[in-house]
Amino acid sequence: MSTAIIPQGYRSVLNLYETQEAIQRIKKLFQGNLSHALNLKRVSAPLFVDSGSGLNDNLNGVERPVSFDVLETGEEAEVVHSLAKWKRLALKRYDFPVGEGLYTDMNAIRRDESLDNLHSIYVDQWDWEKVIREEDRTMQTLKDTMERIVSAICVTLDMLRWTYPQLPVRLDRNVSFITSQELEDLYPGLTPKEREYRYVRAHPTACILQIGAPLRSGQPHDGRAPDYDDWALNGDILFYHEVLDCALEISSMGIRVSPASLDAQLKAAHAEDRRALPFHQMLLNGELPFTMGGGIGQSRLCMLLLNKAHIGEVQSSYWDSDTRKICEEAGVTLL
Repeated sequence: MSTAIIPQGYRSVLNLYETQEAIQRIKKLFQGNLSHALNLKRVSAPLFVDSGSGLNDNLNGVERPVSFDVLETGEEAEVVHSLAKWKRLALKRYDFPVGEGLYTDMNAIRRDESLDNLHSIYVDQWDWEKVIREEDRTMQTLKDTMERIVSAICVTLDMLRWTYPQLPVRLDRNVSFITSQELEDLYPGLTPKEREYRYVRAHPTACILQIGAPLRSGQPHDGRAPDYDDWALNGDILFYHEVLDCALEISSMGIRVSPASLDAQLKAAHAEDRRALPFHQMLLNGELPFTMGGGIGQSRLCMLLLNKAHIGEVQSSYWDSDTRKICEEAGVTLL
């Protein structure tokens, strides 16, 4: 059953034609701003990977990948959930130097995703990754990179409003940082999502740090696979989205695991069977560069900058009959 909610009196600022034009403009502008901010080059990326390679993102460990057998070989391939691991391997294969990185369009099918205002079974994001030195695996490096991404988003909005001055969106360039444990301590009686909302309502541009490990309550703030982000050096970028009165996560990112942190996190997650996978063996043997990276939601960013109430207004996906009915009755056009 749909959980989509269209706020009373909501109307899209842009018509359908302008919306399609603006989506193209946002993607073109932001790619340039992001690559300049982080020193990235665009590359091509796969839609699916070998099921036995260990390259697919396991997300929270329960989501089922869309898989199929390859007629020619009889082997199984999986549609990617994200390119978190593939990118690190690509940096090694393409021999990227320290301080440079890549970004790519990532398109995925997440069959177990919920269907609501912010979620879709079709995922489109900019996946990026860059090579860093081991001594740069610090919280300061993480925070600096998050601020650069926020800056790229804000500059994109400024440039977009030259064409569409009627857009009412305003973003706060001042980033507020808080760890997931500090957030739990601040709002101990709330769920993680409720904590995020309360904090982002007061701090419209926020970065929640250190996600994945259990907190003092015994539960993690949110799930993170143990084999790409270092749980002590990662985080989410969120903005307050006034149309829906919610905290809108735009990016999940982090400094990637070292051999030592991978070893510890595999143990903590009871996922030691992954040690036998080719990608994980390379990591544990120190054969991959030290990197940091993340994903930035393309449709989420378009929702934010275009003041939209439903992600289906900026992407063409599958929607259940309840969602279509709710949107139709509210005068909201799904692409």
